[in-house]
Amino acid sequence: MKSFTYERAATLARAAAALTKTGTKVIAGGTNLLDLMKLQVESPSQLVDINRLPLDKIEDTPEGGLRIGATVRNSDLAADSRVRQRYGVLSRALLSGASAQLRNKATTGGNLLQRTRCYYFYDVTKPCNKRNPGSGCAALGGFNRAHAILGASDQCIATNPSDMAVAMRALDASVETVNAKGESRAIPITELHRLPGNTPQIETTLKAGEIITAVTLPPPPPGVQIYRKVRDRTSYAFALVSVAAVVDAAGGRIRSARLAFGGVAPKPWRVPQAEEKLAGASASADTVNAVATAVLDGARGYGSNDFKIPLTRRTLSAVLAEATRT
Repeated sequence: MKSFTYERAATLARAAAALTKTGTKVIAGGTNLLDLMKLQVESPSQLVDINRLPLDKIEDTPEGGLRIGATVRNSDLAADSRVRQRYGVLSRALLSGASAQLRNKATTGGNLLQRTRCYYFYDVTKPCNKRNPGSGCAALGGFNRAHAILGASDQCIATNPSDMAVAMRALDASVETVNAKGESRAIPITELHRLPGNTPQIETTLKAGEIITAVTLPPPPPGVQIYRKVRDRTSYAFALVSVAAVVDAAGGRIRSARLAFGGVAPKPWRVPQAEEKLAGASASADTVNAVATAVLDGARGYGSNDFKIPLTRRTLSAVLAEATRT
């Protein structure tokens, strides 16, 4: 462990101002950051603790949605009666992630900003453009079973590890931030995470000194909500493929659908053109095939993860079958 300074932030402005300095990291739950520090993947010179800031509330919005503070713990969010009743896909996604002990510490903001679980990213003896820009990507020619089939580049094929973010993408959440000047903005969750392109080390659209304060969910959409996660074991494992779905169906036909995918891309993956194909359709084999083809447009396997392409098709088929018989 390398030495660092520690500060307990008294105000949001102070925390945001500290983040403008190179080498400063915010810590709340620390479930990801502390692991990265132990492995020297991350070596911050200063930690700013935001746990005592008033960011731990879940509040109803005037529009009928929910505003979730950045330090709300994942276990509290999953158990909240409003989330369970109105945003079941989010509760189920949270409960499918990590372990109970980690969910008791992990925060909403931290979950959105957690870094990839690529094996090569965590191994400082291996080249990784995300950890050390310009060094190469060991996953391209290595063991890449857990890696991306969509949205990747020849610089990085790592996936986003968050279950929560996939559900929030299906729910059209927005992320609230504030900077050191006290200026706030709302970022649609679809714009929060970046694709790797030529700069895989830049993972979000947050600016220097910008800190997440809350996530806002709009009023719950109509229809059944489903979260299906395919993984190597039934607990404490990251998704190989996951689907967060909100499907409004009646009489075997689909009025509207939202489909967000995890485990397949560097960010939660959603394809509006695929969802449009479901409007007015049934969950027939032909429809599922057309939707899956649209979702997987441009998909590419890298050897060990080739199976994710047919697995995505089968998982989507199972989700739509469940949604239309509910």
